[in-house]
Amino acid sequence: MNLNAVGIASGNITKTLEFYKLLGFEFGKPMGDHYESSVTSSFAKLMIDSKDVVKEIIGEDPKPGNHSSFAIQYDSPKEVNDIALKIQQAGFTIFKEPWDAFLGTTLRRCSRPRDGYKVDLYADLEKTP
Repeated sequence: MNLNAVGIASGNITKTLEFYKLLGFEFGKPMGDHYESSVTSSFAKLMIDSKDVVKEIIGEDPKPGNHSSFAIQYDSPKEVNDIALKIQQAGFTIFKEPWDAFLGTTLRRCSRPRDGYKVDLYADLEKTP
């Protein structure tokens, strides 16, 4: 089994793309209101669709949960902090300041506005010099 893609719905594609580009994603040419990131390393691609496209697929308005998120690993706590600062300076929300999680990581949670999907940024402290 192989996780191939993670999909999210967006009510504001421009802001959503801006957010994920700040995290380091690169996107190819759109297919209508559907955008896919270029696959880097072994990570699944990120797919961003307009809410209208998702509603057509699932038959109801998409809405984020308060318990679902995905995590992006960076090489160091400094890189996590630098990315989080860029996100904050661009007007996006940081939900939790850095903390050393019980999993041996430095974790910072952030989210893009309006649609509310959460993203965790972290670095593995055991692999950091």
